[in-house]
Amino acid sequence: MAQNSGNNEEKLDMGSSPSDTSDINSTTKPEGETASSPVNTNPHGKIEIKEEDNFEKLGFAFPTWKKWTILTVIFAVQVSMNFNTSVYPNVVIPLTKAFHVTGQVARIGQMTFLVAYAFGSELWAPWSEDLGRWPVLQLSLFLVNIWQIPCALAPNIGTIIVCRFLGGLSSAGGSVTLGMVADMWEADDQQYAVAFIVLSSVGGSSIGPVVGAFIQRYLSWHWNFWIQLIFGGVVQLVHFLLVPETRATILLDREAKRRRKAGESNIWGPNEIKENRFEMREILKIWGRPFEMFVREPIVLSLSLLSGFSDALIFTFLESFQPVYEQWGFGIIAIGLAFIPINIGYLIAWVSFFPFIHRHRQIRRRDPDALQPEARLYWLLFTAPLETIGLFGFAWSSLGPGRGVHWIAPMIFSALIAIANYCIYMATIDYMVASYGPYSASATGGNALARDFLAGVAAMYSTPFYHNVPGSDTLEYPSTILACLAFLVTIPIYIFYWKGPIIREKSKFAQTLASDRKKKVGAGQSKGGRAVNVSKKAEVGEMEKGT
Repeated sequence: MAQNSGNNEEKLDMGSSPSDTSDINSTTKPEGETASSPVNTNPHGKIEIKEEDNFEKLGFAFPTWKKWTILTVIFAVQVSMNFNTSVYPNVVIPLTKAFHVTGQVARIGQMTFLVAYAFGSELWAPWSEDLGRWPVLQLSLFLVNIWQIPCALAPNIGTIIVCRFLGGLSSAGGSVTLGMVADMWEADDQQYAVAFIVLSSVGGSSIGPVVGAFIQRYLSWHWNFWIQLIFGGVVQLVHFLLVPETRATILLDREAKRRRKAGESNIWGPNEIKENRFEMREILKIWGRPFEMFVREPIVLSLSLLSGFSDALIFTFLESFQPVYEQWGFGIIAIGLAFIPINIGYLIAWVSFFPFIHRHRQIRRRDPDALQPEARLYWLLFTAPLETIGLFGFAWSSLGPGRGVHWIAPMIFSALIAIANYCIYMATIDYMVASYGPYSASATGGNALARDFLAGVAAMYSTPFYHNVPGSDTLEYPSTILACLAFLVTIPIYIFYWKGPIIREKSKFAQTLASDRKKKVGAGQSKGGRAVNVSKKAEVGEMEKGT
């Protein structure tokens, strides 16, 4: 794991990729400490500048308007990446006609993109730590855009499948975008920003069908990829012009170079004195940690499967909406517009978190030690059942006009599913962050991996799932099966809420965090003013039943 500026105090990186555990060292400049504070001298005699001594040079010191300008651009970047995954289903039917292949063969392009995306976002992360967020995102966007060109000009379906795979592998995704949140906000202040980025992730997956419907209706199949290229090119240009580097170690390197030019010859940044900076063994270790936690940590496994299953539902809907709404005579455009309630559900869910985030922040400011990580699941106790309710409702409102059902009914239930989907994603990330502290990047990396991987698998089973069920109610039973599965996968939420502290006591990662927190609390308090020990603050959450 890459070390950050020689500082042993760890900072929270909400929802970023595995390597972002090096981001877990956000420090707050203590009151009364100035630039003349002691600096760290390494064994080679080089003086390494530290974050707390150069706070005003870091992303934490950006004015609020600048932070949210950057975050808005990153929102658009994340939307564009997820848009690429969800607009593709609208090109499946045109591709079957153009290349004389079956729908299942054409859908391989969707599956390969999502599965590659699941691993690609993890593979990009270590490079954003050493090279910086800005160049990694620029390179990622450039490659994604490049692979759209052979897709648009493809002479056969094989070209599209291969280039879609490479496009997914080139997508940095949340591993970098969420890492930028930790670059600019301290652990206790990140929730509003994280909620905003989560909205971009789920929202990008649901605006694709709306836009894709118009592309499918009025343009040739080539334009499905040209539109992705145009969208990606615009956000890349905006990112190039408006977003500065935010990674703390890169900014410290730049400050060290500036000071050396000014005459301070022995001042060095953290990356400049780092040995074996790109050692493959360390990178492989970082890449492997999300998979280890996914398999060995019950909290990570259960909540990631819940989050992944919920995300897969949206991509299942991409296939089920057509046969469901065709019963009411919906055409291509109308079916695309039927996804608008899902976007409305996401907006409702996003806003619904505001009161809880505000309350949590107020309580933490009064008494950081009075709260527990399980509080991050409190709102989910009430919203998670909406997934099961929404699926049952969607299933049995899919009977069609022949049974006297109005088309607005399945739309309402799809909005309930969207509310649950957003809340599940947001709350599970938030809880993992509070539970695993410095290991939260790896924990949430498993979450992202499950979401994209299971969504990719859903691209292949969804259509057969809704067309091959025997009997008269072929559209109702598949969604009913999903509703039953939703009920089962939401059970762990309640177990973790009530038994989470006991479960965390048996986790080696959580135990390490607790041990480090106890060792560092004294150091954080000894500096006076605001505590520098952010890893301790990451453990803090509000257990509603105890407040």
